[in-house]
Parts: sequence; structure tokens; C-alpha cells
Amino acid sequence: MLKGVKVIEMATYVAAPSAGGIMRDWGADVIKIESPKGDPWRVFPTPVKDAASFGNPLFDLDNRGKRAICVDTSTPEGVAVLKRLVRDADVFITNTRPGALERAGLDYEALKAENPRLIYSSVSGYGMAGEERDRPGFDMAAFWARAGACRTMTPEGANPFPLRTAAGDHVTGLTTLGGIMGALYEREKTGKGRLVETSLLRTGIYMMSSDYAMQLRFGKLAATPQRERVLSPLTNFFQAGDGQWFAYLPRQTKADWPELAKVLGLEQYAEDERFSTPLGRRKNATELVAMLDAVFAKKTMEQWGKIFDDADLVWAPVQTSAQVVVDPQAHAAGAFVDVTRSNGETYKSVATPVRFHDGEDARPRGDTPAFGQHTLEVLREYGFSDGEIESLSAKNVIASGRKAAG
Repeated sequence: MLKGVKVIEMATYVAAPSAGGIMRDWGADVIKIESPKGDPWRVFPTPVKDAASFGNPLFDLDNRGKRAICVDTSTPEGVAVLKRLVRDADVFITNTRPGALERAGLDYEALKAENPRLIYSSVSGYGMAGEERDRPGFDMAAFWARAGACRTMTPEGANPFPLRTAAGDHVTGLTTLGGIMGALYEREKTGKGRLVETSLLRTGIYMMSSDYAMQLRFGKLAATPQRERVLSPLTNFFQAGDGQWFAYLPRQTKADWPELAKVLGLEQYAEDERFSTPLGRRKNATELVAMLDAVFAKKTMEQWGKIFDDADLVWAPVQTSAQVVVDPQAHAAGAFVDVTRSNGETYKSVATPVRFHDGEDARPRGDTPAFGQHTLEVLREYGFSDGEIESLSAKNVIASGRKAAG
């Protein structure tokens, strides 16, 4: 789909590289520029003692198939190298802080002068304007805590809890990808590039936008109560008799309670004024949840699942990660993919979230690049002479095929 699109990615960790990673799976040529210290995400600790045999699945996920080069853009010579690459690029992705980009001469206006057709994608913690634009921001800070998601999702009486690894980053990566693709589409009509700005803060707020729409309109928002006191007790989590939890979601119609009551053998309560209206169920949530708990405890999850499916009700098991990776429906939906290493071996990983039909589907385009693996290849491809390459290497502006200094 993106064959022929050239992407220069000068970014670390996850949010920005994940956007480049999806573009690579979609066929773009993505050149990843790393400083002499390398992307810190390469050496993020994994819970496996023999990590060398497994690689780093966190780094692999968002960087497979890219071409990796080492350029020290803290030097004038390194900046000049990047600008030469950008002249022939379609997209530039970075999560370097705005102030640092301006000081280095790598801000949007500087690169636009090199290539007016360039789509310049800036990914930051807090945006490109305001007093805090250069504040460092990981997703647990900017996306989860500052954007209000953590506080809103934490049930009353419970302490705030951490966000899972890179969850907010990947949401922001999808947001970034959408912006880039919109700008590329526009460029087909105008011939001009554009600055595309995303931030962890703004994306986190948008993720919670249904709640913020209520907050902005009414000036208040209900807290997240414990399951026994939720505002809509039918939209809840319940435990089957074999100990397995599941989510049940009504369709938000007048038939919600009579429909469930019939399925559960509670027809006598279908017209009970305590439960027959949303307001009644809200006022009597504790009693209703206790009654439902008692009924659901009488059958296994498998039995309830068949009952719900036969009645075309909306439900889902609460699965562990170990259950998800062997879930036949997840595999049928294309959620996982085989990645081929450079030695011919394969390993399972997560697929990008879109499946394309009537043509080539998205797929991994190669193994994870080693640090500086493609430096010489890329520079020669972009017209650097052997003499220029030797000079840059002698000044430690570029590096090829060695471990990162960090």
C-alpha cells in the first residue's frame, strides 16, 4: 500500500516509532536514525534471563523491517546528513522535544526549506506550544496521569495504578499515523507538505473524550464506583460458578432488563419497579448485583456463554494475556503474525491493527535492524561518496555495525 513512500524516523521509545513501524508493515521504506547512544528502547529490560536467545520483543514490535543508521545530529555535520536524507523523503517522524529541534536547526520550517513536500510529524508529551512544551513525558505521565485517565478509571477507594507498558504510546502512534496519512492524501491534491502534531496529553484526553464531553457540558462527572454500585449495574463484570469472570453489556434499550431476566429465569422480577427502569436499577444497584451474582454462580462460564450466544446477548470472557494469545478468534481476526529473522527462523508477534483485502495485506517486512546496520548502505544510496563517508566516520558523526555507546 505504501510502496515508494520514504520515511525518515528520528525517534526513540514507542509512540513515534510505532507509527513508523506500521508504515513499514504497510510497505514504506523507513530509515531509523539513532544517535551514537542508540534508542534506549533497544535495551529495555525483559523478564527473561536468556534475553539474547529471544531478542527484545518490545523493541522488535515497533522496529521490524526498518533500516537503522547511526548519525550524531548533535553535530553540524550530522544535521547536514539528515537534511540531505530529508530532501528525498516523504515523511519525517520525530519525538525530539521542540526546543531541541529548533536549536539544532531541525524544526519544521528548517526542513520545509529543504523539502516543501515533506510531511513533518512531531510527537511530544505535551504539545508544541505552551510553557511545558519541552517537559519530558512518557505515556504513564502525560497520557495516563496528566490527561486524567488514571484518576477517572480508578474505582472509588482504590489507589491509582500504573498503565501497562506502552499502552498510551501505541494509541498515540495510531493517532500519529492517522495524521500522517491525512497529510499524505492532501499532498496528492496540493503538492505541499504539512506539519502534523500529536501529543500524549492530547491523545489521552481524546481517549477519554466521552467523559470530557460530559464534564465540559455539565461541569461534573460521576466517579468510577465499585462494581456493586455502578450507575448501570447490568453493564458490569460477573463471575461464573467456575470462578471465571465475564463482561456483560446490555444494548441500552427498554428491553434490557426483561430480556436478561427471562434468560436468567428471573421473569418474576421483569416488572419489579426496583429494577424495571434505569433509575430504579441505579438506586437498587447493590441488591440487583447481589441477585445476579447468586444466579451466575450456578453455572460455568461455558454454560453461560452458550446461553448468552443463543439469546444473541453481548458478553465476553475476561481473559488473561496467556488466554488471548491462543484465542482462536484473535488468530482468525489476524491479531498475530509470524516474523522471519535474518537467519530464517520465525517468531510470533503482534500484527498491525488493520487488515487489507483485495490486494496485499499488511505484513512484517523483515527482521529488527541491528544498531547502525544500514548506515553505509543508506548513505551510499543517497549519494554520499566514499570520501564523505570516511570523513564522517573519522569524526564519529556516523557509525556502522557496532554496539550503541549507551
